[in-house]
Amino acid sequence: MNLVLCGMPGAGKSAVGAEIAARKGLRFADTDALIEARCGAIKEIFARHGEGYFRDLETETVRTLAACDGLVISTGGGLMMRPENRALLSVCTVVYLRAKVKTLAERMRGDATRPLLAGDMTARLQALIEERGSVYESAADFVVDTDGRSVEEIAEIIFKEVHL
Repeated sequence: MNLVLCGMPGAGKSAVGAEIAARKGLRFADTDALIEARCGAIKEIFARHGEGYFRDLETETVRTLAACDGLVISTGGGLMMRPENRALLSVCTVVYLRAKVKTLAERMRGDATRPLLAGDMTARLQALIEERGSVYESAADFVVDTDGRSVEEIAEIIFKEVHL
Protein backbone atom coordinates (compact mmCIF):
# COMPACT_ATOMS: atom_id res chain seq x y z
CA MET A 1 0.00 0.00 0.00
CA ASN A 2 1.11 3.55 -0.76
CA LEU A 3 0.21 6.68 1.17
CA VAL A 4 -0.38 9.76 -0.98
CA LEU A 5 -0.36 13.32 0.33
CA CYS A 6 -2.14 15.91 -1.78
CA GLY A 7 -2.94 19.57 -1.27
CA MET A 8 -1.92 23.09 -2.08
CA PRO A 9 1.68 24.28 -2.34
CA GLY A 10 2.79 25.06 1.20
CA ALA A 11 0.38 22.63 2.86
CA GLY A 12 3.31 20.54 4.13
CA LYS A 13 3.17 17.54 1.81
CA SER A 14 6.93 17.16 1.38
CA ALA A 15 7.85 17.77 5.01
CA VAL A 16 5.09 15.54 6.39
CA GLY A 17 5.77 12.85 3.80
CA ALA A 18 9.46 12.74 4.64
CA GLU A 19 8.62 12.59 8.36
CA ILE A 20 6.19 9.71 7.94
CA ALA A 21 8.58 7.76 5.71
CA ALA A 22 11.48 8.22 8.12
CA ARG A 23 9.47 7.21 11.18
CA LYS A 24 7.89 4.16 9.52
CA GLY A 25 10.93 3.01 7.53
CA LEU A 26 9.19 3.57 4.20
CA ARG A 27 10.50 5.07 0.98
CA PHE A 28 9.59 8.69 0.25
CA ALA A 29 8.83 9.98 -3.24
CA ASP A 30 8.13 13.63 -4.03
CA THR A 31 6.74 13.94 -7.56
CA ASP A 32 8.09 17.47 -8.07
CA ALA A 33 11.58 16.46 -6.87
CA LEU A 34 11.58 13.39 -9.12
CA ILE A 35 10.62 15.49 -12.14
CA GLU A 36 13.25 18.11 -11.33
CA ALA A 37 15.94 15.43 -10.96
CA ARG A 38 15.12 14.13 -14.45
CA CYS A 39 14.18 17.29 -16.32
CA GLY A 40 15.41 20.38 -14.49
CA ALA A 41 13.69 23.11 -12.51
CA ILE A 42 9.90 23.21 -12.74
CA LYS A 43 9.99 26.94 -13.43
CA GLU A 44 12.24 26.25 -16.44
CA ILE A 45 10.04 23.37 -17.65
CA PHE A 46 7.03 25.72 -17.61
CA ALA A 47 9.00 28.45 -19.41
CA ARG A 48 10.41 26.17 -22.12
CA HIS A 49 7.61 23.67 -22.68
CA GLY A 50 4.47 24.97 -20.97
CA GLU A 51 2.21 23.67 -18.24
CA GLY A 52 0.73 20.88 -20.37
CA TYR A 53 4.13 19.28 -20.85
CA PHE A 54 4.81 19.48 -17.11
CA ARG A 55 1.44 17.86 -16.37
CA ASP A 56 2.35 15.03 -18.77
CA LEU A 57 5.57 14.51 -16.80
CA GLU A 58 3.50 14.32 -13.60
CA THR A 59 1.25 11.65 -15.08
CA GLU A 60 4.24 9.63 -16.25
CA THR A 61 5.74 9.89 -12.75
CA VAL A 62 2.48 8.90 -11.04
CA ARG A 63 2.08 5.91 -13.34
CA THR A 64 5.50 4.65 -12.23
CA LEU A 65 4.95 5.35 -8.52
CA ALA A 66 1.46 3.84 -8.36
CA ALA A 67 2.92 0.53 -9.59
CA CYS A 68 5.18 0.40 -6.51
CA ASP A 69 4.34 -0.57 -2.96
CA GLY A 70 5.35 0.82 0.42
CA LEU A 71 5.82 4.43 -0.64
CA VAL A 72 4.87 7.73 0.91
CA ILE A 73 4.17 9.98 -2.08
CA SER A 74 4.02 13.76 -1.97
CA THR A 75 2.20 15.09 -5.01
CA GLY A 76 2.61 18.44 -6.71
CA GLY A 77 -0.24 20.86 -6.03
CA GLY A 78 -1.88 20.49 -9.44
CA LEU A 79 -1.30 16.78 -9.94
CA MET A 80 -4.71 15.68 -8.64
CA MET A 81 -6.52 17.89 -11.15
CA ARG A 82 -6.08 15.31 -13.90
CA PRO A 83 -8.69 12.54 -13.72
CA GLU A 84 -6.09 10.04 -14.97
CA ASN A 85 -3.81 10.83 -12.05
CA ARG A 86 -6.66 10.47 -9.55
CA ALA A 87 -7.55 7.12 -11.10
CA LEU A 88 -3.96 5.90 -10.90
CA LEU A 89 -3.74 6.91 -7.23
CA SER A 90 -7.17 5.58 -6.27
CA VAL A 91 -5.55 2.29 -5.21
CA CYS A 92 -3.57 4.22 -2.58
CA THR A 93 -4.63 5.84 0.67
CA VAL A 94 -4.94 9.53 -0.16
CA VAL A 95 -4.72 12.25 2.50
CA TYR A 96 -5.58 15.86 1.73
CA LEU A 97 -3.43 18.25 3.77
CA ARG A 98 -5.66 21.31 3.96
CA ALA A 99 -4.53 24.78 5.01
CA LYS A 100 -5.99 28.27 4.92
CA VAL A 101 -4.70 30.84 2.42
CA LYS A 102 -3.03 32.87 5.18
CA THR A 103 -1.07 29.81 6.37
CA LEU A 104 -0.04 28.86 2.83
CA ALA A 105 1.09 32.42 2.04
CA GLU A 106 3.17 32.58 5.23
CA ARG A 107 4.82 29.24 4.47
CA MET A 108 5.50 30.19 0.85
CA ARG A 109 6.82 33.70 1.50
CA GLY A 110 9.96 34.29 -0.55
CA ASP A 111 9.51 31.18 -2.72
CA ALA A 112 9.91 32.30 -6.33
CA THR A 113 10.19 28.79 -7.78
CA ARG A 114 6.48 28.19 -8.41
CA PRO A 115 5.28 29.59 -11.73
CA LEU A 116 1.57 29.39 -10.90
CA LEU A 117 2.06 31.61 -7.84
CA ALA A 118 3.83 34.48 -9.59
CA GLY A 119 2.46 37.94 -8.87
CA ASP A 120 0.01 38.39 -6.01
CA MET A 121 0.67 35.09 -4.24
CA THR A 122 -2.23 35.40 -1.80
CA ALA A 123 -4.73 36.06 -4.58
CA ARG A 124 -3.30 33.20 -6.66
CA LEU A 125 -3.47 30.82 -3.70
CA GLN A 126 -7.10 31.78 -3.06
CA ALA A 127 -8.01 31.19 -6.71
CA LEU A 128 -6.22 27.82 -6.71
CA ILE A 129 -7.94 26.71 -3.51
CA GLU A 130 -11.30 27.57 -5.05
CA GLU A 131 -10.38 25.60 -8.17
CA ARG A 132 -8.73 22.60 -6.49
CA GLY A 133 -10.21 22.21 -3.01
CA SER A 134 -13.26 20.15 -3.95
CA VAL A 135 -11.11 17.91 -6.17
CA TYR A 136 -8.68 17.25 -3.32
CA GLU A 137 -11.58 16.49 -0.99
CA SER A 138 -13.26 14.09 -3.40
CA ALA A 139 -9.98 12.25 -4.10
CA ALA A 140 -9.01 11.96 -0.43
CA ASP A 141 -9.78 9.15 1.96
CA PHE A 142 -9.53 11.73 4.74
CA VAL A 143 -8.54 15.34 5.35
CA VAL A 144 -6.07 16.78 7.86
CA ASP A 145 -6.13 20.50 8.64
CA THR A 146 -2.52 21.65 8.97
CA ASP A 147 -3.03 25.21 10.23
CA GLY A 148 -1.19 25.75 13.51
CA ARG A 149 0.17 22.19 13.58
CA SER A 150 3.75 21.00 13.42
CA VAL A 151 4.99 18.39 10.97
CA GLU A 152 5.15 15.89 13.84
CA GLU A 153 1.57 16.62 14.93
CA ILE A 154 0.27 16.16 11.40
CA ALA A 155 2.17 12.87 11.06
CA GLU A 156 0.65 11.64 14.34
CA ILE A 157 -2.87 12.41 13.11
CA ILE A 158 -2.18 10.43 9.94
CA PHE A 159 -0.73 7.51 11.94
CA LYS A 160 -4.01 7.30 13.87
CA GLU A 161 -6.00 7.08 10.64
CA VAL A 162 -3.71 4.93 8.51
CA HIS A 163 -2.00 1.76 9.68
CA LEU A 164 1.35 1.78 7.91
